[in-house]
Amino acid sequence: MKRKGFTLIELLIVMAVIAILVAIAVPAFRGMRQEAQTTRAQGDLKVIKIALESYYKTNGSYPAEANYQTTLLGATPRLLEAALDDPYNAGNNYAYVLSANGRYYAAYSVGADGTGAMAANDDGTVSVEAGSPVWVSNGYQP
Repeated sequence: MKRKGFTLIELLIVMAVIAILVAIAVPAFRGMRQEAQTTRAQGDLKVIKIALESYYKTNGSYPAEANYQTTLLGATPRLLEAALDDPYNAGNNYAYVLSANGRYYAAYSVGADGTGAMAANDDGTVSVEAGSPVWVSNGYQP
């Protein structure tokens, strides 16, 4: 009488094939997650830029750095529907810096490495001070 079932060798081969497929798939999914976070950050930052420019047209200045999203949420007309959080810095808003003369700004995500930092300068330039932030500005990067 022949037994029905798999031999130990067959089971080991199937487990090895599954392990190889998982080893291939996991890095691909990580890359897709980072790409999705970057795309979300770029979209959110475009919305923030439009809201900042609308605020400027209405008020003649950009909002102060502290609680800038709260200012945009409370503006009349309302410029943001909800606070936007940085996908790379869970639970925290996108960072926003204003030049000393108040004419230039940079809004940014800390980026995939989580260390991104920027500065907005009085001459309209913005500079990356750390990491690889995802950003928008009304200035330019030299």
